[in-house]
This record gives sequence, C-alpha cells and structure tokens, in this order.
Amino acid sequence: MTKVAVSLLLTIYSLLITSTFSAIDSFVYGGCSQLKYTPGTPYESNVNSLLTSLVNSATSATYNNFTIKSSSSPTDTLYGLFQCRGDLMAGNCASCVARAVNQLGTICLDSTGGLLQLDGCFVKYDNVMFLGVEDKTEVLKKCGPLIGYGSDALTTRDGVLDYLGASDGSYKPYRVGGSGDFYARAQCVQDLSASECQDCLSEAIRRLKTECATAAWGDMYLAKCYLRISGSGSHSHGGNGNNNEDEIEKTLAILIGLIAGVFLLIVFLSFLRKACEKGKGGK
Repeated sequence: MTKVAVSLLLTIYSLLITSTFSAIDSFVYGGCSQLKYTPGTPYESNVNSLLTSLVNSATSATYNNFTIKSSSSPTDTLYGLFQCRGDLMAGNCASCVARAVNQLGTICLDSTGGLLQLDGCFVKYDNVMFLGVEDKTEVLKKCGPLIGYGSDALTTRDGVLDYLGASDGSYKPYRVGGSGDFYARAQCVQDLSASECQDCLSEAIRRLKTECATAAWGDMYLAKCYLRISGSGSHSHGGNGNNNEDEIEKTLAILIGLIAGVFLLIVFLSFLRKACEKGKGGK
C-alpha cells in the first residue's frame, strides 16, 4: 500500500471517529453552584480527586459514584457520579466522561458543585448529598414544531411512551422503544432504586405528553431521568440545536464514498506498478 493511500485511510478513520464523538459529546445542559471555593484549599484538592476518579472509573464502567470525605469539615465532603447512555461502548463512554469533566472544569471554575449533561453521558458533583435522592425537578424541556398528529398517530406515540414507562418488576435504567414512525429512549440515573426510577420516568412521560402535545419530537429532562422521542422522520435535537443523527448519516455516506475511492486508487496503483515492473523485465 502506498504512503498516499495509508495517509488517506488514516484521515478517513480520523474523520469517522470525530463524527461519532461529536454526536456523543453534544451539549444538552449544564449548571454550576453559585458558591465558590478558595483555590489552593483542601476543597480544591477534593474536587480534583473526585473528578479524576470519575474519569478513571469510566474506562471500565458505565456508571459509578464516589464520596470524598473531609476530616476538617462535613461541608467539605464531596459527592459525585457519572453515567453513560446505556447503548455506549466502553471506549465511547470513557471519552464522553473525560470530555464532560474537562468542560466542567472550565464552565464551573472554582464552583463547589456542578453538573453537565452531554448526549452520551452525565456528570455531577456537589458538597450537598444527592446520591440516592429522588428528584423530579424539570431541568430541560424541548419540543419540536407542532405538526397536528391524527388520532392514530397519537395512539402510536402514546403506545411507545407507555411501553417505556411499563415495568415488569426488573431494574431497567435504560430503555428504548419504537413503533411506526416513532422512536424513543429513556434513562434513569442509576443511584435511584427501581421504584424511584419508575416513578421518575412516569413523571417525565406525563409531562412530555402534556407539554409537547403534537410536537414532531420532544425532550424531557428531569433531574434524575430523561425521555426523548422523535417521529414522522423528525429527530430530537441536542441542546445546541444541531441534528446530530442526520449529520452522522451524511458524514458516513461521504466516508463510504471516500473509502471506495481509496480502494479503487490502491487497485489502480498496484496494477500500474505491476505493469511497470513487467515492462522493465521485458527489456
């Protein structure tokens, strides 16, 4: 294989990886505590230790939580967790969490607490205990354009939502479902119990049905769970307003074309090299 071909293949691979992670790392929402800590204090050391633990743990798990206790003051004790979307592979999860932690360090500089939801992962830390605490506060709601679904379409949509909200007694923090033109996914933060997860998702479903009505798509993020649904060819948008799924499909189509072109180039160069060698041998 020629150096040019190798270079092209490496470029294509890099573009493919970048495209994938650009969707996973899409910003959804974030927030920081108004309280600040003094740089150089033990609290800063605890924050750094906690965030490092989250990033390291994400290389081998899709969810974990940590408590960093302080011997000097109870208010300096830190709690934190990360969670990745249920369909992510380990490598993608680790990259997403690392990206989220890096962004938190920028947008929540010197804050005693912060949280960040990317499309592929969620990270939170605070000195107020929140682990295992149910919280159905509405954090973010986004509804697509109202397109006036008929009764049959609404029945199908509600059936998908009800399917996600159904319980068979087992613990399912990540759920997906679809029917007809509708596709939806939901997830609870895994510090909730099975019953608390069920309660949170039921509330998210109720609010989305009411507040997004006949919208083409809808996102409902509560503090400890979320629900996203799309229909009729429309896709739920991330917090930055970009249609990442469509962009990935377009990028993949371009990359497949490039790969095919590179393959043909390699075959042609190989044929040309052999023809030249044969020509030299005949002299």
